[in-house]
Amino acid sequence: MTANELAESLLQGDRRALAKAITLVESTHPVHREQAAQLLDRIMPYTGNSIRLGISGVPGVGKSTFIEAFGGHVIEQGHKVAVLAVDPTSAVSGGSILGDKTRMEALSRNDRAFIRPSPAGKTLGGVTRRTRETMLLCEAAGFDVIFVETVGVGQSETAVAEMTDMFLLMLLPGGGDELQGIKRGIMELADLILVNKSDGDQQDVASRTVSDYQMALHFLHPRSRHWQAKVQAISALKNQGVNEIWETVEEYRAALGEAGEIESRRAAQSRAWMWSETADALLSELKANQSVKSLVDPLEQDVMKGKTTPTIAARKLIDAFRKLS
Repeated sequence: MTANELAESLLQGDRRALAKAITLVESTHPVHREQAAQLLDRIMPYTGNSIRLGISGVPGVGKSTFIEAFGGHVIEQGHKVAVLAVDPTSAVSGGSILGDKTRMEALSRNDRAFIRPSPAGKTLGGVTRRTRETMLLCEAAGFDVIFVETVGVGQSETAVAEMTDMFLLMLLPGGGDELQGIKRGIMELADLILVNKSDGDQQDVASRTVSDYQMALHFLHPRSRHWQAKVQAISALKNQGVNEIWETVEEYRAALGEAGEIESRRAAQSRAWMWSETADALLSELKANQSVKSLVDPLEQDVMKGKTTPTIAARKLIDAFRKLS
C-alpha cells in the first residue's frame, strides 16, 4: 500500500491499517521513514481530537488491571480507547516481553479498543521514540481516549508526562517508606495519584497512604495553576473507585481546556518534539558519515585508555563533521 492508500484506510477506522501504519512509523529503514513522513503529513488535519493520558507506576502496582477496568468503563461512556503499552527493553539481550496485551484479555477483545505493545528500545523515559507519532495515528483512526502506559517510577519516566495531557501516577498502599523513595520531580508532574490495591486488609493502610500523599502535595509546586493534583484510593481488581476516575478526568479536561492550557501545553510539546527529532537526525547523520567514522575507533580507544577526555573526543568528531558540511 502507498502512504495515501494507507492513510485512506486509516481514516476509515481500519484496525489492520492502523497496525500497519504503526509498524511503518516504528521502522528505521530510510525508505520506510520517508513513507511514514508522507503518511503523517496526510493525516495531520485529523489528529489532536483525543484526551491523552499517561500512566506510570512501579512494577506490580496493577497498571494493566487498572487500564482494563478503566478502559472498559470509558468505552461504556461512548468512547474509543487506544492503549500504547511500552515495555522496557533488556540492555543485555535487546529483547522485550510485550505481555501487556495478554494481561488485558477482555479489553483486547473489544471492538472499540486497540492495544499496541511496543519495545522501548534504547530510548530513555519509558516511551518509544515513535510513541508521539503513534498517538497521532490512533487519533486519525478515530480513537478519542489514548493511554500511554509505561513501566517504572523515576526521573526518566517524566517523558510520558511531557507528551500527554494528564499524568496518572499509580502507587501501592504503605506510603511511609515509599514516599521517601518517590522522586520529587515525578510527584510534581502527577495530575492524579492513584493508590491501587486498596481492598481487604489493605484498606486501612491505603487510607493512611492517601493522607500521606495529600499532605505531601501541599509542599510541592502544582503542575498547573488551574488544577490541584488529587489522590484517590482504588481497587482495579475489584473495580472499586475506578468509575469515579473518569469524572476526575473530565473535570481536569474542563478546567484546563477552559483556560486554554491543554492547547498551549500541546504546542510546547510539539516544539520540544521538533528539537528532539532534530537532535536525533543530526546524531544519525554524524554517525553515518564515512569521514567521521574513521575517527571513531581511535578516539574511543584514547578515551577508554584515559589518553583524552570524552569532551575533547566529542569536540573532534563534531569539528570533523562541520568541516565536511
